[in-house]
Order: sequence, then structure tokens, then C-alpha cells
Amino acid sequence: MSRTEPAARRVLRPPADYRLAASVQPLLFSRYDPCARITADTFWWAARTPAGPATLALRPVGGGLQADGYGPGAGWVVDQADAIAGLRDDLTGFAELAAAHPLLERLAVQHTGLRMPATGLVFPRVLRAILEQKVTGKEAYRAYAAIVRHFAETAPGPMQPLLLPPEPAAVAAMPYWGFHPFGVEQRRADTLRRAAAVADRLERCADAPAATRRLMAISGIGPWTAAEVVRVAYGDADAVSVGDYHVPNTVAWALAGEPRADDARMLELLEPFRGHRGRVCRLLEVAGIHAPRFGPRMPIRSFARF
Repeated sequence: MSRTEPAARRVLRPPADYRLAASVQPLLFSRYDPCARITADTFWWAARTPAGPATLALRPVGGGLQADGYGPGAGWVVDQADAIAGLRDDLTGFAELAAAHPLLERLAVQHTGLRMPATGLVFPRVLRAILEQKVTGKEAYRAYAAIVRHFAETAPGPMQPLLLPPEPAAVAAMPYWGFHPFGVEQRRADTLRRAAAVADRLERCADAPAATRRLMAISGIGPWTAAEVVRVAYGDADAVSVGDYHVPNTVAWALAGEPRADDARMLELLEPFRGHRGRVCRLLEVAGIHAPRFGPRMPIRSFARF
């Protein structure tokens, strides 16, 4: 079969108000993500599946959503396509909870087509989350893109250039100082290597609570990293990124008009929305809501020169 012909295809039937680009946005690190792209009306996503490397293309066709799979893992990504698109996302009860707060009620209506994706793959999100620990988004993206391009394995399918995420075994085998040219210091490099060494066990976790427990047993991974992973890998709509630099302030400002808050106050404000607390945070993010900023921005550093 040629590179341009999909090895598997499936047509999904999303609800009429479904928004593809907004729903899959958490799967892209940036518009320049080497492993995922949105071009015109198509979302391209490269992955290492249990069946082998694959690329998934999602595009609206008629009244449906066409899922095309390329590569040895084509069948796997096409079978998982509805989850990756967020179409397995369960919004049961959220409208009633959101109605208790005027802002959330409005946002739930405005963004009714937004769904939370579930990739079914843990390690690619672990890689990104560890690199995002305690640094700016720009620093994290530079490190992520540099690591992916260092291993540089071309993804199947016609969308080029698109690269596969690195093999966990290759990441685990690198010495910590091998990550320095990518701007990653020893602390994050060692955490990444430890996670990569047990990636097969992480992928076998049955659900978000099991994955959270296993992730937090790895030295260097705490509640923030675990929540960032399970919200995308399992579509956990209740996962809250405790320990985030901005989220507590955003939640407090949006829900209570308070410009600053700690994690305890954030969780107190989110408690009425239990089951959908991560969804509330996602809605605030999509709406562009943030607390007033005071003081200097977090500096951008690079360990690549050290």
C-alpha cells in the first residue's frame, strides 16, 4: 500500500455542535508540534501504538468525521479515533453543575461542542509533562521539540514532516547529561529516564486512578504531572493540576473574583464541580480567562549552555 493510502478508515458521527480543533487542542504542544498538526480542516497525530507506529488523520466529511489511519498501527488508532477526538467524553451531570455558577453556565453553552480527548497512550504525555515541570511553556516546548527531532523517526502517512514520539527505551538509555543540549537539567532528565524505564507498566494501567498511583510512585513525579497525564491519556475530566503556577489564581479569579489563591482555595472552589473539575479548568483556559498579573514574568532560561 502506498504512503498516501490509508490502511484503515472509519467514519464517526459527532454531535452537530462538535468542534474538532478545540477538542484536540490538548494533543498539540504548539502549532509547530513535530508530532501533531492541524492543517486546513485536518488534524494529524503521530503515535507509537501497541500495534506499531501510526498516524491518525481526522477530518470533517459530510455530516461525519472521517478517521484515516496509516502505518502498522493504523487499525489501533482508527479503533481509538472516537476517544482521541473526544467523542467518548461523558458530560453527564455537567450542565446541572455549571448552572450553579453564572460564568460557568455561560461558558458551558458557548463551548458546548468542546470535548476532552483520551489518547489511550501514557508515555508521550509523560514526556511532555515532565519537560513542563517548573519552567515556562516556551522552555518546555523547545526541549520537547529538540528531543523529538534528536530521535527523528518519520511518522507513516502523507503528512510530512511529521515525527513519531521517541521510543521510551531510547529515552531511558540516554545519560542525564545527554539531555543538556536540549535545555533539560539533571532533575528533569533523571525523572524522564525513570519514567521511560517503566513505560510498559504505565501503559498497562487500567484507568486514571491506577495510572496516577503508578506515576506518583516515580521519584520526581507529583500530583501536577500525574494530573496533566491522566487528563489527556484517559480523558479524566476531574483531574486538577495541583501545584500549577497559574491555575489556582485563574480559578479563584473566575469563580470568586479573588486575584490570588493557593491550591487549597482552588480545590475548595472546585469542589461543587467534582467529577468535572478538570473540565472547569479547561473551559476557563479556552475562554482565555486569567487572573490579573502582578510583578515580573517568570524568566526564560536555558541549560543547553551549561
